[in-house]
Amino acid sequence: MRISLFGLIYLAIGVVVALTNGYNSVAGVSEILSLIIAVVLWPAVLFGVDLHLPPIAT
Repeated sequence: MRISLFGLIYLAIGVVVALTNGYNSVAGVSEILSLIIAVVLWPAVLFGVDLHLPPIAT
């Protein structure tokens, strides 16, 4: 499986946007999932959508 240059740029921008908008905590499963979702859906984060998941009870 090859990823295109566009895909790499998209993910790199997603990482930067996610980390600068408060998705930088990886203390639990819900935080990790929120970070992954924010990286993939970074345009929504730029428009102010809150993608933080509630804590998962273990």
